[in-house]
Amino acid sequence: MVADDAAAAAAAGDHRPDGDRHLELKTPASEGGGANGDAEAAPSPCEDAGGDGAGLKCSVIFLCFYGFMSSIRPGEAFITPNLLSSEKNFTRQQVTNEITPVLTYSYMAVLVPAFLLTDLLRYKPVLIVQGVSHVVIWVLMLQGTTLLHMQLMEFFYGVTMACRVAYSSYIFSLVSPAFYQRVAGYSRSSVLLGVFTSSVLGQLCVSLGGVTYHTLDAVCLGFVTFGLLLSFCLPWPRRSLFFNQTRKQEKKEPAARSELDRINPKGGVPSPPPPSRWKDSVLVQMLLEVGNVVKMPNLRLWSLWWIFNSTGYYLVLFYVHILWNHVFPATSYNGGVEAASTLLSAATSFVAGFVKIRWNVWSELVIGLITALQAGLLLLMGTTDSIWVCYASYILFRGFYQFLVPIATFQIASSLTKELCALVFGINTFLGTILKSIISLIFSDKKGLGLDVKAQFFVYFVYFTLLTVVYFVCAGVVLVRHFRDQNSEGRASAGGPPTELSPVPDASEAEPLSNGKSAKT
Repeated sequence: MVADDAAAAAAAGDHRPDGDRHLELKTPASEGGGANGDAEAAPSPCEDAGGDGAGLKCSVIFLCFYGFMSSIRPGEAFITPNLLSSEKNFTRQQVTNEITPVLTYSYMAVLVPAFLLTDLLRYKPVLIVQGVSHVVIWVLMLQGTTLLHMQLMEFFYGVTMACRVAYSSYIFSLVSPAFYQRVAGYSRSSVLLGVFTSSVLGQLCVSLGGVTYHTLDAVCLGFVTFGLLLSFCLPWPRRSLFFNQTRKQEKKEPAARSELDRINPKGGVPSPPPPSRWKDSVLVQMLLEVGNVVKMPNLRLWSLWWIFNSTGYYLVLFYVHILWNHVFPATSYNGGVEAASTLLSAATSFVAGFVKIRWNVWSELVIGLITALQAGLLLLMGTTDSIWVCYASYILFRGFYQFLVPIATFQIASSLTKELCALVFGINTFLGTILKSIISLIFSDKKGLGLDVKAQFFVYFVYFTLLTVVYFVCAGVVLVRHFRDQNSEGRASAGGPPTELSPVPDASEAEPLSNGKSAKT
């Protein structure tokens, strides 16, 4: 879930370990004690949820309950078997080359508008749109019979994926920065628990209850309708990261100018003209800073990993159910496998938080090793005739990716302000979506090569193999440079103490940011 991870990571921008030095941008929001101000600047833990602890607690609990209920869709793991079954009667070629690619294109088209509207409209309307889209999906699954119906279903599924950012970032508008990390864990846990419950429930219905896919679709429609009703009851935040912070500043500026007019007579020195609104926008200032972020090696590495590895990861997720049906069409255990992979992903994400190594030295090597393992698993999935080997390989593939997600999140988010971090993750996700669309258009779409699912998994294997080679080459360069610098420092220290000490210049101070301010790196 790139949009969820990106938005949750954006809120982690205020959780910086003591002693580190970071890139900070003095935005109007931060200077005015806004969303990313210090915890002491907030008058209470919850400014927008009633102003007391009880209001905060109720808002967070209700939002987590909403996240749990909106994630329960027992039929989601069985959409592909449903389309290929006698109930829908679509061919594997239609599902692979004409229906599934629409999901990638829809996600790419809707992602940027959803990201901007989420902040502009303050989250809740986008969550309502997501709920409506879920309802449309399962109405189409229930009543749709044509290829166009299923393509529309995939389009609205892409809309729901793009709108996930609203839930992930919504909760941070309700509480002060001191509570971000805690509520992030609550919201993510509620969604994971919902996905796990949904997968287990779907598998029990299919395997033990003998429920038909049509009945399972009706059950899903009931759950998502309830989730839509819950979205109307969500509290409406008063602030957001970008646009609504700027509105607060614009309200303050006229008041300040009126005070100056009362102090200075009309014949006095005229006050300077107000600055251009678009230049003062927090979003515009963040965009100007993105170019400076690219110059930071560690942020650049993990951003590239986010773009390229998430592309391959989600392509595998989009098409793996078709591969399972190709290998073993008789019985589907999709729900059980998705439940197991969710548990392993949660476990590896938890373990990643305890890994303590020098990431500025070993990042490329660790990424290369894990990407190589994923490439091997893809080759195994694409060549084996055993469905159980396919299932096990998929579970491990997801677990390896989810192990690196929290590490990448921290490596990026710990160095940036919350607003800049949100924008960086949004750009990374969008670039990854563009790359997914290009690969789908060339290899999956009927208008391109239109490869079958086995051939596509070989393409994914080659893709991850190329990434592995690049990571290992970069790791070699970094390690050689690191040990060479260590040897140079050892020889310098062996020659005796220097006769004169001079301050070491800060390279970041020599390079002013695009908005004329300095960076702390």
